[in-house]
Amino acid sequence: MSLPFIDLQAQRLRLGGKIEAAIMEAVEGGAYVMGPQVRTFEADLAAFGQAKHALGCANGTEALVLPLMAWGIRPGDAVFVPSFTFCATAEVVPWLGATPVFIDIDPRTYNMDPGHLEAAIEATIAEGRLKPRVVIAVDLFGQPADYPAIKAMCDKHGLKLIADSAQGFGCTINGDHPLKWADVTTTSFFPAKPLGCYGDGGAVLTDDDDLAQEIDSYRVHGKAVAKDLVGRTFEHDTKYLNMRVGMNSRLDTVQAAVLIEKLKVFGHEIEWRTRIAARYNELLAPHVAAVPHLPAGNVSNWAQYTIEHPDRDGLAIHLKEQGVPSAVYYPIPCHLQPAYQHHPRGPQGLPVTEAKKDVVISLPMHSDLDEATQDRIVAAVASYKG
Repeated sequence: MSLPFIDLQAQRLRLGGKIEAAIMEAVEGGAYVMGPQVRTFEADLAAFGQAKHALGCANGTEALVLPLMAWGIRPGDAVFVPSFTFCATAEVVPWLGATPVFIDIDPRTYNMDPGHLEAAIEATIAEGRLKPRVVIAVDLFGQPADYPAIKAMCDKHGLKLIADSAQGFGCTINGDHPLKWADVTTTSFFPAKPLGCYGDGGAVLTDDDDLAQEIDSYRVHGKAVAKDLVGRTFEHDTKYLNMRVGMNSRLDTVQAAVLIEKLKVFGHEIEWRTRIAARYNELLAPHVAAVPHLPAGNVSNWAQYTIEHPDRDGLAIHLKEQGVPSAVYYPIPCHLQPAYQHHPRGPQGLPVTEAKKDVVISLPMHSDLDEATQDRIVAAVASYKG
């Protein structure tokens, strides 16, 4: 029998009806959009993520574009992004007419290479065609990017920093969440994420009071917020007063209700995932080219457990024959995609990204993965002789 790649039903059953009860309470409450559960979840999420503000939105992609809108990113601006990630990180930049500049990755963590980032920023400044404005670092596969080094580059050149924690929310460096270094952390609640809802959802976290108000405005059609009303008198209800050209990116109440219950156990689930990953590393190290590398002091949420194998495609076929699912992230990096291949790349290109795309493969990982099932997965990998 084939195994699940991510077993969402095991978590639901473990929570013993709490999610179903929370959903019904939201349904019976009748406030289906931005209801009280949204405010409760935002407060809980901010507390968990060490943030002053958390603002729910429709999905993780729009979570990325909201701060860019608030910062006034426009044509002629450069936004530095990794290529070895899902396209959403790059896709939001052309929405605003700005230009993504693709950066290579560290060969062990797969996250943005700070050295290549610095070279790309300096090359962009020297060329003079684009104005460097923002860096979006991705917490790939659940591990935090090298935020101390990336933040130093941003401070040196006056750039804003977004931590794209769509995969990595809950990851830390020496106990600190990425927001310690970033201006904004964004995340996704897509069902397959470690903290996922039962549909689409996302959030933006920040410590900046003014930025939080602007993002609140942009996510609801550019509505007037408190700072817009200071010293002004309006004749009509400000509910219909639009101060900005915004969008509709609200978190549904039902999804917030689901997330309230999931967040209660999320810290424990990260601990369980960490234990599972450590056991994977120990058992798989003799059989693969590389197991995940986690720098000292870092905590990953292990959104994916990703190994390297010289015959990745052959291994994937073998695993499928053994009833073990696998996934390949990302066989075509962003800078090689037809939609993005005309955008600039950092100096000397992205050789590490292009090498890793052919050897990485991810194995089943979720917080309810038991040792017997894990042993079956390891045995399937170890039995491949191709």
